[in-house]
Amino acid sequence: MPTAPPSRCTDPECSELATKRGRCDKHQPIPWAGRDDKASRYGISSGTWRKLKRRITARDNGCCYRCGADQADTGPDDDPFVLDHIVPIAEGGSPTDLDNLGLLCPDCDQVKSRAEAIRGMHRARGRRR
Repeated sequence: MPTAPPSRCTDPECSELATKRGRCDKHQPIPWAGRDDKASRYGISSGTWRKLKRRITARDNGCCYRCGADQADTGPDDDPFVLDHIVPIAEGGSPTDLDNLGLLCPDCDQVKSRAEAIRGMHRARGRRR
């Protein structure tokens, strides 16, 4: 199958040949540039997030708030449970309110994350119309 001839970099002042995604090696975009991190999004540092997780784990006795699975069943070294916002921040939940935080087991986290993504997609579609 024939291939297209190499093209110039899309940067207006560059005359190099494009190597990937229409740009030369010098003008490739920086991965994750412009994406914010959790600390800037929620105003929470990673240390504060770990402290919150310890508090919620002690409060909930290491159990998933959706299915009741116990963290002790998974083993002491790995901690597959995640600290989760019960009401997502995108839907009006508070980022640091202890009443809005809970532990989720991996299975429940996957189900809940998928449902939240679908709801977010529907919200985005509604804004476009």
